[in-house]
Parts: sequence; structure tokens; C-alpha cells
Amino acid sequence: MAERVRVVIVDDHSIFRSGLKADLDETIEVVGEAHDVESAVAVVTDAAPDVVLLDVHLPGVAVPVGTSGGAEVIRRAAASLRQAQDGAETSTRFLALSVSDKAEDVVGVIRAGARGYITKGSSGADVSRAVHAVAGGDAVFSPKLAGFVLDAFGAPVGETASANDELDRLSAREQEVMRLIARGYAYKEVAAELFISTKTVETHVSAVLRKLQLSSRHELTAWANARRLL
Repeated sequence: MAERVRVVIVDDHSIFRSGLKADLDETIEVVGEAHDVESAVAVVTDAAPDVVLLDVHLPGVAVPVGTSGGAEVIRRAAASLRQAQDGAETSTRFLALSVSDKAEDVVGVIRAGARGYITKGSSGADVSRAVHAVAGGDAVFSPKLAGFVLDAFGAPVGETASANDELDRLSAREQEVMRLIARGYAYKEVAAELFISTKTVETHVSAVLRKLQLSSRHELTAWANARRLL
């Protein structure tokens, strides 16, 4: 039996939310729903779910040109969760579920921090599997959309040597921590996986970001994706 996964559904159509909730399998518990950016941030912060299933285009606030309501939810909710958890990295992961299959929508929410993107043509079983995969730390994309992510984050042929040079800056332990953090693991999950303290994980992450000249774990994920390290 698969572990239960706590989910918040964010979509501006109540009929779609109801239908999706009914289609998800019995291992998924819907602990909240929201219809716009503001309500989504509030519900996600309050429920701290394992996974947020959210549409890309949401009403509620004006968003910067070139971004979307879904991306804004990810940024604001993640920041709010960190604040609520005294600055600790949140274990909540975001999975986009949208009718849109435009490259800019896919890349936009991935850059914001989503762990996957699937279309609304997916079956309830497909969505359920994607939820479990994302909750477990994997990245999930509908087949047609994976190419957009590879195009956006992929390294051109010939950059392998450069990637190896950059990796050589990191110790073996720092490389282990880097890969887990880039995959979306929370600090305490990395600590449990590697049998080290959370404080030691924090120290390694700081060293990794400094050596690679990156400023956040989202940049680290993009860096690792671009070099096929995940």
C-alpha cells in the first residue's frame, strides 16, 4: 500500500476541483482547495501539504509580465511556508496541472520551483501517480512537455567537460548533498538519507552555493538539470 499523500488543489473552476478530487485514488487526501492566488497562498501555508496541484493561470493578483498566477503561488507560498517554519526549507512540493501546453508556461512554473507539469488531459490514475512521484522527490512531466524543459535547462553538446570541472570544486559529500537538494529534498530528509545532522547539511549547502556561485536552491536545481546531474 502506497503512503498517504496530503494534497491541496488550486484551480479557479470549482467543477474541475470536484471532479479531480473524486478521480484521485484513495491514497491521496485532499486537505484544502483554493481558487485564486491569494486563497492558494493562505490555504497552502495553513495546511502545509505534501503536494500542491495547481493550475498555471489563476486570477487574484497582477503578476509580472512573462510569469503566471501559478508561478506566483509557488514563489509566495514557498516563502510563506519557510517563514512559518522559522526559515527551514519546506517539504511541500508543487505540481502544475494545466490545460496549457505552451513552452513558456511550462518553463515559467519550473523556474518558479514546480517539480513537474502535466496536462488536464491526464487520467485520475495518471495524476495520482504523478502526485506520489513528486511527493517522493521525483520530477514528472507529460511526455510532450519534457522536451520544453530539456530545451530550457539542457546543456549544449560539448559542455560535459565544463560540468566536470565545476563538480571537481565540490567534495564527494558536497556532491551527494547537492544532488539531493537539487531534487527537492528538505534539509532534514537529506540528513536522514546521509546519516548526518541537519546543521551539517546546511553547512554543505552553503559551501555548494558559494563554490558554484549560485544564490538559491532553485538556481541549484536549474544548474543540476542543465548538466544532466539529476
